[in-house]
Amino acid sequence: MATVELRFSALPEHVRTARLVAAAVARRAGVDEAVLDEVRLAVGEACTRAVGLHLSNGVEAPVRVILTDEEKKFSIEVGDESPTSAALAPGSHPEADDEAEGEDEMGLAVISGLVDDVEVTTSETGGVIRMSWPTSPQPLVS
Repeated sequence: MATVELRFSALPEHVRTARLVAAAVARRAGVDEAVLDEVRLAVGEACTRAVGLHLSNGVEAPVRVILTDEEKKFSIEVGDESPTSAALAPGSHPEADDEAEGEDEMGLAVISGLVDDVEVTTSETGGVIRMSWPTSPQPLVS
């Protein structure tokens, strides 16, 4: 099991880098080429959500992206350290303003539409979006 961990300052300009890294690692892990755009878009949405939560709550900790190549599966976790993640979890009724709630729900809906295997977990210390895609075995290069 190979793992790549990326941490970046919660700035919108770093989301593009996270998307590019995720696509490159997914390709190397054996994710089908036809699915790579979905990986890029889903990671972009998840990272944009995390950056927004950090910025709106004054969180200075970096956003975490963990990319893992497991047997027959490639997974990505995007984590934030925002205390409002729990309030914005699907099915909750946050005390946040309606616009922030709507944007968050839209981002999670986009991710759910792109990724068949997605899980959103939250706690008082932040949230994690876990996504995974099937992989095919890579031919050995000699």
